Amino acid sequence: MSQDFPQIIPSPQSEVEENLVAHQVTREFYYEVQVRSEFQQYCQWYYATAEHHRQELEKMRGELNIFAWFRRK
Repeated sequence: MSQDFPQIIPSPQSEVEENLVAHQVTREFYYEVQVRSEFQQYCQWYYATAEHHRQELEKMRGELNIFAWFRRK
């Protein structure tokens, strides 16, 4: 008789709990993947910015420093 009306008979409580646990674990997994991906993108941006700043510093060190002339006594 239960095959005739599957939508009326509620699922067993353990099956519902298993589904909820599986759903929660899946959401946590995808959240962890997202966080790690964002962190990796941030690290790539940080290293690229740091390299750009290093290049600018080397360029500035090679330029003529006019202010040093005014500070000399």
